Amino acid sequence: MSGDLEVSALAINVTVPEALRWTDTRRGETFTLTTLNVRLLPDGRLAVKAYGRPVSGGRGGYVSFPVPDEPELAALVSEAAGRAGELWAAHRGLG
Repeated sequence: MSGDLEVSALAINVTVPEALRWTDTRRGETFTLTTLNVRLLPDGRLAVKAYGRPVSGGRGGYVSFPVPDEPELAALVSEAAGRAGELWAAHRGLG
């Protein structure tokens, strides 16, 4: 069965530590980025987008932002992907 099984992508959500959070503006509203959505693509590469909440408060729209090319954020993504792999490999099945 494993030869016929197709998994299109795996995704994890990672909380950005306070010291690494940043702000960005979209549609005239400033957001504090607090969460990364990291996807493992079928070819083994990682893709990442950032999400957060409006600085002014409230929920705001569910808007994605690019992640800055900073070594600390790249390390966070890499560490989180490795940890997710460990958790997936150690799964105990359903129920």
